[in-house]
Amino acid sequence: MLRSKHVYVLVAMAIVATIILSGCAQSGAKGPELNWNLGTEPPTADPALASDTTSVQVDQALFLGLTDFDDNTLEVVPELATEWSVSSDGLVWTFKMRKDAEWVNYDPESGKTKKLGKVTANDVVYGVRRTIDPATASDYAYVNYIIKNAEAVNTGELTDLDAIGVKAVDDYTVEFTLEQPAGYFPAIAGMWVNRPVPQATIEEYGDKWTEAGNIVTNGPYMLAEWAHESSMVFIKNPEYYDAKSVQIAKINCVMVVEASTAFAMYENGELDVSSPGLDDMDRVKADPVLSKELYIAPDLCTYYYGYNVTKPPFDNVKVRQAFSYAFDRQKLIDTVTKGDQKPAKTFACPGIFGTPAEDPNFAGITFDPAKAKALLAEAGYPDGKGLPEVTMMHNTSEGHAKIAEFAQQSWKENLGVDVKLANQEWKVYLQTLTEDSPQIWRLGWCADYPDENNWTLEVFHPLKGANRTKWDPESAAAKQFMDLTEKAAAEPDPGVRKDLYFEAEKLLCVDEAIIIPIYYYTTIATTKPYVTRTYAPLGGEHWEQWTIEGK
Repeated sequence: MLRSKHVYVLVAMAIVATIILSGCAQSGAKGPELNWNLGTEPPTADPALASDTTSVQVDQALFLGLTDFDDNTLEVVPELATEWSVSSDGLVWTFKMRKDAEWVNYDPESGKTKKLGKVTANDVVYGVRRTIDPATASDYAYVNYIIKNAEAVNTGELTDLDAIGVKAVDDYTVEFTLEQPAGYFPAIAGMWVNRPVPQATIEEYGDKWTEAGNIVTNGPYMLAEWAHESSMVFIKNPEYYDAKSVQIAKINCVMVVEASTAFAMYENGELDVSSPGLDDMDRVKADPVLSKELYIAPDLCTYYYGYNVTKPPFDNVKVRQAFSYAFDRQKLIDTVTKGDQKPAKTFACPGIFGTPAEDPNFAGITFDPAKAKALLAEAGYPDGKGLPEVTMMHNTSEGHAKIAEFAQQSWKENLGVDVKLANQEWKVYLQTLTEDSPQIWRLGWCADYPDENNWTLEVFHPLKGANRTKWDPESAAAKQFMDLTEKAAAEPDPGVRKDLYFEAEKLLCVDEAIIIPIYYYTTIATTKPYVTRTYAPLGGEHWEQWTIEGK
């Protein structure tokens, strides 16, 4: 999924946030309350439309999937499903479902919760089909192309939703038929885009179905308030099948974009979880109290810059390679991010099956200013002379701005190139990248499931992914990349899969330099000592597993 926030759990103006949090106490459940920052307005709360970490966090709280991940082991674990099995040919997966999951609607005016019936296999089928239906316009529909006829329906080749390989065998048994064997399918089955959603509610309210008061959910929390561009409030769902284990009664969320403001709120006791801004990292590490509240650990995410390969000068592979060789990743980490990140040479980070990130035989592109200058000269732009104007864009954030300024300075020092910087608010930025991505743009990618298939094929395949790079699927290199990733997805031998992904990553990051891998993320969070929490490397945080004592 797209990383919408910076290295940190970003967390609106301090005065505004204080007003929001004091007002939130008026609605909902009794018990411990967690004050949290979403970092931005979620682009959506509709599981079929979510593609970024902020939206996924909202969906994690509101909707259950067939499966989920164990935060410690990364193993796929049951959620709505109680068990699953696969046919001997690996093509048919059958999931048995629990019978005590309820659909609920919370009325913010009365404060009452209404039960609306059980969550069934038919609800799962509806959710899957709705994501794949081209009328829904889900940016994430491609993750379901492993399901039989999903791609054909999503691209309009077939128009019958019933042709999609998902069906309800009975009220509590759902069956998927795949295009090819995929041992990682139980992880895909539980993704937010495949979570059951309420058909009657969607048909009644249309695009407004996710608003507070309208929305019908089944997860551990319910949506009590949504003041757009300002705040959200989630309260404990009393009808959740494991409600007795949910200790935190309310989640008060603000939408503070700037990390420095959010961390000031944390230090002032207005947020229970936050992260230091880049300028605060050294101070926090040296502080005897804050350093004990600081947590840093590897994360399954990669920070990268992408090119629009149709826009000069980045339609020239040597220019793309030059800009990548001219970027000193380790210096960025040492002087700007300071969060123990690791320089990236691949798109998929360590911890993902099939990535060559830690393969000593994968050289990647590392900092080499002499080579960068030579490549730029070979491309016809010695010392940057004659190069068309270059603009690099990022979504609005203090952290992204500092990284962009570092890149700007690096390219000036090492290539003699002046690069202009621009930024947009997250929701607008995503639309820009979809419609007309700038010459250089930033994104982060976090694993949906720990397999390279979720990275190279699902993100950069020109015909199956979002193709923000505008890579021409008819070009020889793109055809080779598509062939490698498609073969790897279908290959049962793990060793062969790794070899194929090695070549795919080499094409993406080195030979064609479609992107500049910058660093592998770390989770960086400060948490108040009265909060006992988990850390989710995949999907959203499991608030329902957290506790607050002595606040």
